[in-house]
Amino acid sequence: MTEEKHCNHQFVVPRRGLPNTSVRLAGKEPVTVAFLGGSITEGAGASDADTFSWRALTGKYLQERFANHEFRFINAGVGGTNSTLGAHRLQSHVLQYGKIDLLFVEFSVNDGNDREESIRGMEGIVRQCRRLSPGTDICFLYTAAEKNLSGSNPFNIAVHEEVAEHYDLPSVNFAARVYAQTQAGQIEWTELAPDGYHPNDDGHALYASFLQEYLDAALVPDNTHSNTRSALSIAPLEERNYEYGNLLDFRGADHADGFELRELTSDDPLMNWRFGTEHLYTDSKEASFSYTVTGQSVGLLLLYGPDSGIFEYSLNGGPFHAVNLFDEWCPLAFRPIIAMFGIEEQRQELQVTVRITGKKDEQSKGTSLRILQLMYN
Repeated sequence: MTEEKHCNHQFVVPRRGLPNTSVRLAGKEPVTVAFLGGSITEGAGASDADTFSWRALTGKYLQERFANHEFRFINAGVGGTNSTLGAHRLQSHVLQYGKIDLLFVEFSVNDGNDREESIRGMEGIVRQCRRLSPGTDICFLYTAAEKNLSGSNPFNIAVHEEVAEHYDLPSVNFAARVYAQTQAGQIEWTELAPDGYHPNDDGHALYASFLQEYLDAALVPDNTHSNTRSALSIAPLEERNYEYGNLLDFRGADHADGFELRELTSDDPLMNWRFGTEHLYTDSKEASFSYTVTGQSVGLLLLYGPDSGIFEYSLNGGPFHAVNLFDEWCPLAFRPIIAMFGIEEQRQELQVTVRITGKKDEQSKGTSLRILQLMYN
């Protein structure tokens, strides 16, 4: 047995494990496994995401190991997105498919440096899932990137571990194991992930092997009944977490003056989005859009790209605040970007008015605004 085998407790924190999935595997009912995360979960870097990504390889492993079971796998990876959007799209991209037995969550690379926001997203996913699908086992995964490859306790992983520990969820730390193998001279990470983030086929296979080793031990079919302590019986780490996060159709707006209904065409470059692109579009400075929700927070899911401009919003009749989300990726393609408009201490009625300013980033080709969906919590 290698030294690394003796040290595997450094890379896996089993906590309560995956008891509900084990019970399901003892019976004959179908098992549904969902993968919620960013581009690495979606399969970026693999030559064929549905065949060679860690997600696809994990599905293949489960199907082969439990050959007498029917499995359903849900790919809810969306490139370039964080746990904030993950909590808001959990219902439409995962829970709408019915009972989920096992949910893998991967956002340690895409979450930023705001500890409270990261907790709001990850805790929101956990509490919302437990409220709407109480029998679901949840497992956090931590993938590798420069910020996550260190001998210390990387910030984003440490924050996610706060949530995992609070709710007694297992976690598998791919990044720590990659770091250990790199330090031992066993692998060169740049050969497995040329851009430092997205694994190639060999890198995805390595991730899959890490997870399979954990699942070999965690998934032991068991006929005994498993009780999951409800997340709702546990006080939240962050009272303003996104437990009630959701996406609404833009048709739920109070009014949309000067906007028109559009969809991206095959000539429009698009990345990080496998779903419908129907949206509200305007490049008129006279246009105005408003909507009202009840909750603690509110925002927009936008299609941001080469012709996107600077817009502004007003919350509950307050002053307008300008928002410029244009970055180095925008000239290349349209992609989903979120704009959050504040978080309140209590749930209340929130009315948002949005309009474009007619101004733009110097790299942008226009001043347009494209509203894909409404966000609220």
